Amino acid sequence: MSLRNKSVMIMGGAGFIGSHLVDQLILQGVETITVVDNFFLGKERNLKEARTKRKDLKVHVQDVADQEAMGRILRDEGTEVVFNLAVIPLPASLEKPAWTFTQNTNMTLTICELARQGLFETLIHFSSSEAYGNSISGPMDENHPLNGTTPYAASKAAGDLLILSYCRTFGIDAAIIRPFNNYGPRQNEASYAGVIPITIASIMRGESPHIFGDGKQTRDYLYVTDTANAAIKMYDCSNTREKVLNIASGKEISINYLVRLIADLMAFRGEIIYEPDRPADVKRHIANIFLAEDIVDFKQTVPFEEGMRRTVDWYKQNISL
Repeated sequence: MSLRNKSVMIMGGAGFIGSHLVDQLILQGVETITVVDNFFLGKERNLKEARTKRKDLKVHVQDVADQEAMGRILRDEGTEVVFNLAVIPLPASLEKPAWTFTQNTNMTLTICELARQGLFETLIHFSSSEAYGNSISGPMDENHPLNGTTPYAASKAAGDLLILSYCRTFGIDAAIIRPFNNYGPRQNEASYAGVIPITIASIMRGESPHIFGDGKQTRDYLYVTDTANAAIKMYDCSNTREKVLNIASGKEISINYLVRLIADLMAFRGEIIYEPDRPADVKRHIANIFLAEDIVDFKQTVPFEEGMRRTVDWYKQNISL
């Protein structure tokens, strides 16, 4: 299977991972690329490179949860393949839990219904490792219980189960990519930002970085282009259908190590401030990636320290605080 002659839509395509996926699809020579984004987190600047390379790139400003509007767009564009990255992020669920859960599940339900109606052929849906919650025993494989600790995590788990139910009940053609912790250029540094852009921004302002809890909590970090390429491989391989695949490095990084690495890369020698634990924070995350290695020959290509150097350099060059 190949995307080269397909009409492809990226929902959430102006976001962090979505925009990198757009870039990779352009390199693949995809025939038609359409972005749908409501710009809640997405940014026009994230599509600057893509617009330079593809003058025919179409962008629709639209809430993916609006089924009628999305149906019109899919019909008008003749879309065959959908990559769904539309999401309200985890930090929002700590402030607006009901809205975050409802919005995320409604977006997924909309896409499932449109697939059931035959408005497009194949769905590659982006899940989240947060659906697992804390690691119960060692690296988490795809059979690890879904024990999400936040409303965001619950919404992602619910969405995955919904998609698999539509595969089994209605025969939609879908696969689920479950990325762990992505990082790299373009990650949102403003509202609802993650620890990496927050730490870089703090140091750029001359402030001390903050760590919630004792900093011993771990994450499994993967450079964003590795995730984007994995999503394309999942489309290319029909054996991924009705399956969930972990996409990660398979290595644990503590928050303490992460923040100190950023400080070293930015020549920061000041104090690191420790704050109380964040509500429902996951303590340990590490992926078992054997299934992805077996089915789509997935491999991490960007080492963590090199990826972090690229990331810090990008924020220095592109973000004004």
